[in-house]
Amino acid sequence: MKLNERGLLVVISGPSGVGKGTVRRALFQMKNHDLVYYVSMTTRPKRPGEVDGEDYYFVSRETFEKRIKDNKFLEWAEFVGNYYGTPRDKVDEQLDRGKEVVLEIEVDGALQVREQMKDAVFIFIVPPGKEALYNRLKKRGTEDIEIVNQRMKKAESEFMLAHKYDYIVVNDEVTNAADRIMAIIRAEHAKTERTIHNYMKMIGE
Repeated sequence: MKLNERGLLVVISGPSGVGKGTVRRALFQMKNHDLVYYVSMTTRPKRPGEVDGEDYYFVSRETFEKRIKDNKFLEWAEFVGNYYGTPRDKVDEQLDRGKEVVLEIEVDGALQVREQMKDAVFIFIVPPGKEALYNRLKKRGTEDIEIVNQRMKKAESEFMLAHKYDYIVVNDEVTNAADRIMAIIRAEHAKTERTIHNYMKMIGE
């Protein structure tokens, strides 16, 4: 029996290069879940192998900026000359249907969501160490060394924001990180503050 009818918003975040996307994909490959991944929107160019509508919704700056003016984002941020954001309406729609909505977003965006969605669960993904992060960024091969260094500098400041999250998960091995996140989701569903209202109604019948 499900005691909380509204879905759970799970925000997976962390510095660029920590493997958020890889962990999220491993999470969705697990069996017996009711997770929905809501794709973010961005103005950055597609990387090799990325698919529009699966990895991101790729749009022009003009389209993105119009959506900002119309207040159609749950969060948005600009980094290294590109916008990233999460359209608001579809997230609420899925939560009302009882779905578990997973957002994979950058740290700036996650902190915006924290201000608006107080009952969401925020998970901070970190690498085993700074050297591991630097090697991951270089291994991508999609950006020059100057951009990699910018991302490292930003990551160092973002590590200091970990205290604003509910959980910290080390991405030492992808399947282990996904297992930890699934355990967090299951535990959150049993929290008294999420279930007490419906529980009291149930025992009062």
